[in-house]
Amino acid sequence: MLVREDALVKTDPLFSGKTVFVAGGTSGINLEIARSFAHRGARVAVASRDPARVDAAAAELRAISPAAMGLPCDVRDYDAVAEALAKIRERFGEIDIVISGAAGNFVASADTMSSNAFRTVVDIDLIGTFNLYRAAYLHLRCPGASLIAISAPQGSRAYAGQAHVCAAKAGINMLTKCLALEWGPQGIRVNAISPGPVEGTEGMARLASTGEMAKRLTGAIPLRRFGQATEIAEAVLFLAGPGAQYVTGAVLDCDGGFTADDGSAFSVPSVEH
Repeated sequence: MLVREDALVKTDPLFSGKTVFVAGGTSGINLEIARSFAHRGARVAVASRDPARVDAAAAELRAISPAAMGLPCDVRDYDAVAEALAKIRERFGEIDIVISGAAGNFVASADTMSSNAFRTVVDIDLIGTFNLYRAAYLHLRCPGASLIAISAPQGSRAYAGQAHVCAAKAGINMLTKCLALEWGPQGIRVNAISPGPVEGTEGMARLASTGEMAKRLTGAIPLRRFGQATEIAEAVLFLAGPGAQYVTGAVLDCDGGFTADDGSAFSVPSVEH
């Protein structure tokens, strides 16, 4: 049964009547993205592997907008993703915006990393993004749908200890461009956001685990500060909104200038052998 648009609690009607699905949307940057869409009138569905996180995020979003739902789902499982999207379509109708935010990361040198560890990150980030987009294709509003992947600086710059993440994120960047070419004629836009270091995220807890590392990292950012999850969400809202209707195939850096130099100012910690 479709949820009536007038049942929404709106603080800003920019995305009123739109249906948004955020994969990985139960924590961190992705949850902030989901909140931002809900505050702007959208019907929002979120998913992740952890049922407890799903329930907590859905409850929080329903406090903003009654038209919110959560589904436990592993993006590595195509059938599970397809089932989740079918449930969203059944409840809300055609899907307008899909955010691919599920990701994994850790620091490890390639000679000590297991094949399974490398595969896990590629499966979550890259294969998960393809699974999500491929399954969503059948349920998208055409023309007009917007797909946005959460990439990272590792997609365009090499880092020691990040071979798995660099490979996965570079794949996401190219998948973004390829699908923009293939699906553009149907009126589907496909873009990506590449956040820089963002305060309070699990990724920063891993990559800048000490005060000294955080200081070095901040010094490598031209704006001399970490980003905020709300700032990344605002960039996503721009790409999904009416001001970016002629933007597709783009990877938007939202990183305080972090990737503007050659990367010599900072690298992730080397791994002792």
